[in-house]
Amino acid sequence: MAQTLTHAFISKPLPPDRYYDSTTGLQLYVKKSGAKSWVFRYTRNKVTRDKGLGGYPGVTLSMARDKATILRQELNKGIDPLQKTIKDEAHTKKFQAFSEEYIATNQAQWKNIKHCDQWRNTLSSYAYPVIGSMDVDQIDTSHVLDILKPIWSVKTETASRVRGRIEKVLSAATTLGLRTGINPALWRGHLENILPSPKKVKAVKHHEALPYKDLPQFIVELHEKDCVSALALEFLILTAARTGEVRFAEWSEIEGNVWTIPGSRMKAGKEHKVPLTDRCIDLLNIAQTIFGKSTYLFHIKGKSLSNVAMSKLLEGMRPKITVHGFRSTFRDWVAEETEVSGEVAEMALAHQIENRVEAVYRRGNLFQRRALLMQEWQIYTESNISTTHSQLQAYDEK
Repeated sequence: MAQTLTHAFISKPLPPDRYYDSTTGLQLYVKKSGAKSWVFRYTRNKVTRDKGLGGYPGVTLSMARDKATILRQELNKGIDPLQKTIKDEAHTKKFQAFSEEYIATNQAQWKNIKHCDQWRNTLSSYAYPVIGSMDVDQIDTSHVLDILKPIWSVKTETASRVRGRIEKVLSAATTLGLRTGINPALWRGHLENILPSPKKVKAVKHHEALPYKDLPQFIVELHEKDCVSALALEFLILTAARTGEVRFAEWSEIEGNVWTIPGSRMKAGKEHKVPLTDRCIDLLNIAQTIFGKSTYLFHIKGKSLSNVAMSKLLEGMRPKITVHGFRSTFRDWVAEETEVSGEVAEMALAHQIENRVEAVYRRGNLFQRRALLMQEWQIYTESNISTTHSQLQAYDEK
């Protein structure tokens, strides 16, 4: 019996069966394995046939309804859906339109809006002018090379990302039956035979870092700055955290001397606990006393710091040095000045473990050892500070 299927209904586990939608002929077919796929069932010449429309959730409910409606209309015109070629169907999808659909469907799994914008901007700048108006089944290797060759040696990192994004879009088109054959943007076994490796074209440019021996004097100068960006930057240095982790840090994440960063804001997508030293707690108290309480630890009139707040401050103090580079400063100090294992240092930096076997066996977070390390790091950063003059007092005098 036909019913109006909903996203909430079809997204939950369902017993193996056929679930009929109110859209004529559309069914959700659930296999014994739990896999779900869309089927258009119709009768022609007294024979009932099924036309596959793709798997769920790759093909959404609204997409399946659109497909079924089109097939029903064509069936009424005497066109048998199973006699149509994949190419005929693909002609209804242009690369630009399909890319925008792909972005809209997948943006929920991306960490922030900026990532979504980067997808649109790179495809708009480099891919759409060449293949945007083309049917997805017409795009071949020569078209992809027309996009990549002009920027491969001068904007290597960007070119590599454009290639990867085109590959994902065309792979999705293949899954939906909109094209066949090899993916023309595939790197391994395909484009790698034509284009030089990105690593060989241009060395990876690392974030410029302040030499760790210069850090104590930098901290002295940082204490002379009377802005919230200075407090946030010192907190970032002491915790070896990333810019976004600090910018959007909230008071709800602080419990005692532990800062718990949710996985949604971590590069590896996993929750990370950071031990806070006495100076870290002082910085939080100073920020709250001077600038008032807000959702965020460091804020300007209740809003989180901008993406360039700390970098602009740093630019005036140490040109060419980057905020992210302080993580390298910390890592170099650990290696050169302590006997702490690299394992503890990598945990402090929340680096993802590349070795899968090692990742399985390393279940702890080495929190206590990291707490001792970060306290030692604080002592080092303050080694040039000879006065007990409090920063709160300094703010009051200004």
